[in-house]
Amino acid sequence: MTMPITLTIAGAAALLNIWLGFRVSQMRRLHKVLIGDGGNSLVAARMRAHANFIEYTPFFLILLALIEMARGSELWLWGVAILYILGRLLHPFGMERPGRMWMRSAGVATTWLILLGLGAYAIAIPYFDRVPPPITYAGR
Repeated sequence: MTMPITLTIAGAAALLNIWLGFRVSQMRRLHKVLIGDGGNSLVAARMRAHANFIEYTPFFLILLALIEMARGSELWLWGVAILYILGRLLHPFGMERPGRMWMRSAGVATTWLILLGLGAYAIAIPYFDRVPPPITYAGR
């Protein structure tokens, strides 16, 4: 079974993860920090933005894949997946620019609401989306 939504979004997430890691490396090189954040707040902010992405994205991708397997590739699932990636793009910019805190808040809210919705939906699928077994009669 090909899962186009999960495959596309997992690929986008991998690219986004590389980009976030690259941004950390840029600041480490610039500020000559080999390990940790070296007490530099910008390095720390980029490290946390990268770590935050890594903390939430596996749960999102697992839920996305399982729901796509259970329900198929539905249009609303594409929308949720794209919205997740957009929210994760906003978050790092809000982390390092105090004047753009709304970006961080929007990224966090998007992530949490999507995970909450997908988590609840995943729990509901096996209990509310069942087809009753056919009735059979013994001896017939």
